[in-house]
Amino acid sequence: MATVRMIVIDVDAAVAFYRDALGFTLQDQYGAAMAMMAHDDLTLGVAGPLASASRPMPDGACPVPGGWRRIVVTTADIAANVARLTAAGHRFGNSIVNGPGGQQVLLEDPSGNPVELFQPA
Repeated sequence: MATVRMIVIDVDAAVAFYRDALGFTLQDQYGAAMAMMAHDDLTLGVAGPLASASRPMPDGACPVPGGWRRIVVTTADIAANVARLTAAGHRFGNSIVNGPGGQQVLLEDPSGNPVELFQPA
């Protein structure tokens, strides 16, 4: 089982997004600081501004949402999921891309973190 931590702006908004849009299960929540969620073999920690993971580094750099790191959620029907999520008002960074291994698209969580939806070939 893999565990990933993502920095988010709002823990409650992140919990709602990952639970309602992508089918994650909330395992535990520590107020507005952090929540632990699960999806298949992935444990996802969403850390808000009050979490220890959000504290500045010794050089002053602060962890922030975004970047190109992302989790990948496998789906059996990428087109149907894109249609459902678009209708629900979620934002995508691109259109579905066809590659040698299948199809992918980048969905944005409420903090701007990319989440790859992937349908294997």
